[in-house]
Amino acid sequence: MRPTLALGPDQVLRINDELGLHPSLPGFHQLLENGQLAIVQGTGYPNPNRSHFESMDIWHTCRRKDQLREDGWLGRYLDTKLGSPGRPDASEGMAALHLGEEKQPLALRAEKTRVASVQSLKQFRLAGGGVRQLQEVIAKRGGERDAATNPLLDFVQDSTSLALNATERLENATGKYKTEVKYPETPLARKLAVAAQLIHSQLKTHIFYVTLDGFDTHSRQAATHAALLGQLGNALQAFMADLRKHGHTDRVLTVCFSEFGRRVQENASEGTDHGAAGPMFLLGPGVQAGLHGDHPDLENLVQGDLKHAIDFRRVYATVLDRWLTCSSQQILGDEYPPLPLIRG
Repeated sequence: MRPTLALGPDQVLRINDELGLHPSLPGFHQLLENGQLAIVQGTGYPNPNRSHFESMDIWHTCRRKDQLREDGWLGRYLDTKLGSPGRPDASEGMAALHLGEEKQPLALRAEKTRVASVQSLKQFRLAGGGVRQLQEVIAKRGGERDAATNPLLDFVQDSTSLALNATERLENATGKYKTEVKYPETPLARKLAVAAQLIHSQLKTHIFYVTLDGFDTHSRQAATHAALLGQLGNALQAFMADLRKHGHTDRVLTVCFSEFGRRVQENASEGTDHGAAGPMFLLGPGVQAGLHGDHPDLENLVQGDLKHAIDFRRVYATVLDRWLTCSSQQILGDEYPPLPLIRG
C-alpha cells in the first residue's frame, strides 16, 4: 500500500511482534516502557467525514452538523462542574487556558464559563503598570452601569477585566519558577513549558489546551511526518520530566487526538490523503499503559480507510467519569461505556 513511505520492521521502535512506533518517537517509546503511555487503537466515529473543518467540529462538540453546536465538550464540562457562581476557578477566568496563537478551539467554548487564550506569557503582559491602570478604569466604569447599559458593552468590559486579571495572575504564578529540564526549541515544547509553569503555580486551572498543526501530508510525507512526530514525542517527554521534577505527574493527564487518520494507500505525490480511524494517546502515571483495542484490519477497509473500532467519545467518557469526576452522559448527551484506560 505504501511502496515509498513504508517503514521496515528493523526501523520502528518495537512494541510487540506486530506493532511498533515511528522511529521519531523515542520519547513515546520511553514513556511506554515507563508505564506512562496508553495507546488507543482505531478510534473514530460512524460515517466519518473527511473534511478537516467538519471532522474537527465533530471531535470538539461530539455532535453532527444537523445538531446544535454552540459549545464544546470541554466547555460543557466547565459549565457543569465549575460554572457555579462564587467558585474562584470560575470567577477568576482561570478554569481553563488555551495556549497558542491560533483561534481558540471549539472544544473550549462554553455558555457560562469564559476561557482565556494566551499566545505566550511575554506577549500577554502589559508594560508600565498598564494592567493595574486598566483594571481601575474598568472597575470604575462597572460601578457606573445602570439598567440601560448596552449588553454588548457589558460583555466586552467583563471579558477585558477577566483577561487583565488573568494577566496579573499568570505573571505572579510564573515569576519564581525554575526547572532543570531542557525543552526542545520547538513551538509545541514552548507551549508545554508554559503549561508546566502554570501547573506548578497555585492557579485553579483544570484544563490546558495546546495544538500542533501540519499533519495534513498530501505530498512528500516522509520527512514532514517524521519531524512532526519528533516534535510531539520530544516535547511531551520533556513536559512529563518537568512535571516529575516538581512532583506534579500524579495531578496531570495528557490526551492527544487528531480529527482523522490518513488513507492507507499512498498517493502519487509520496503522501497520503484524508482518512478515518487513527490512534489516540493518553499520558501520565495514572494511565493503564500499553495498547488498548485491536489494531484495524488492513484487509478490511471502507473506501480505502481503516474501520474505527472504538468511538472517540468512549475515550472522552473515560476522561470525564474517571479523571474529571463528572457525569459523561450529561456532557456527551448519550451513554458511552468507559474504557480501562485509567488506573483505580
